[in-house]
Amino acid sequence: MKKHFRLTRQRDFTRLVRGRRLFAGRSLIAFAAPREGASRIGVTSSRDIRGAVARNRARRRLRELGRRILLAEDSPLRRGGIGYDVVLIARTPALELPMSELEAEARSLLDRLDRPR
Repeated sequence: MKKHFRLTRQRDFTRLVRGRRLFAGRSLIAFAAPREGASRIGVTSSRDIRGAVARNRARRRLRELGRRILLAEDSPLRRGGIGYDVVLIARTPALELPMSELEAEARSLLDRLDRPR
């Protein structure tokens, strides 16, 4: 994922996590807030995932979801005038679930973001 699509500052993560939870699935939790400009995605993992190798693998899988689904050309996050900051938090099942189920959860998240408020 290119740098201008990533959340990198801790204060951005903290701001979003203290806000409203947008989506809670089996393998991920998502927080989002509208912003001006392009959408950005930050990925982290739950402390319940033990071991650095497992946490890094879970983050890599969610980063790939963000790149392929949330930031795709036809995604609601890329079209339209409103961008979003999104934080994805990996849960333990993110390691075992097939990628198709992770993609289904990411599409559910997109449906929530695409609904008018």
